[in-house]
Amino acid sequence: MGLEDAIGISFVDPIRDDRGWAFTGGEHVDHVNGMHYLSEAYLATDPGYAARVTVPVLWDTKTGQIVSNESADILRMLHTAFAGLAKHPVDLCPEWLRNEIDALNERIYDNVNNAVYKAGFSTNQAIYEREVAALFATLDELDERLADRRFLFGSEPLETDWRLFTTLVRFDAVYQIHFKCSLLKLIEYAHLWPYARDLYQWPGVAETVDFDEIRRHYYLTHPMINPSGLVAVRPAQSFDLPHGRASLG
Repeated sequence: MGLEDAIGISFVDPIRDDRGWAFTGGEHVDHVNGMHYLSEAYLATDPGYAARVTVPVLWDTKTGQIVSNESADILRMLHTAFAGLAKHPVDLCPEWLRNEIDALNERIYDNVNNAVYKAGFSTNQAIYEREVAALFATLDELDERLADRRFLFGSEPLETDWRLFTTLVRFDAVYQIHFKCSLLKLIEYAHLWPYARDLYQWPGVAETVDFDEIRRHYYLTHPMINPSGLVAVRPAQSFDLPHGRASLG
């Protein structure tokens, strides 16, 4: 959308210890407040805050507090409330599609975005298998949906596509291995795999993805799942391969 001049970005270190998300220097600096830990932003907003400190966070520089820490809400705010500040605004949730988008968003969140975590952190075999079954049943349906359309709602990527992308881009490198979502790999899907590459290659997107940081975060911050601390090598198949989907409507 070209919001870089209106909204700055500060990145936390991908390695999170018991003190939580940290700004450790180098590329991981809080450019606004000079905070060392993201928890400081939560306490500045609510001195009594005692719940989990999560990312992302949308911070208001004028009031000095967090506006939201819910990624779905922040995504919608960016293309609605901030549209007037964008160099090239994009409507990711057209009014005439809003009910369908909201419904599919909810389904994908429960059965894909969150399902990989419900499976990965489960210590119960039956629950793990149930979540994996729901995950791949939904991926199968999405793969079929994408057989004759470029994106989930047509020729342009909308909110739901970007919400799905964040899971797909990590799938083979992390979730398939680390979280045991092992029924199939993303690269084995006839339509989801080129679709994910299409989104990755959308202007401005690839440079926001750091596969090394993604892998380091997951494999080095969940000792209960990966006690050895070995970081799995990056899968050989490249997101830069031609996707061949531009001709789909």
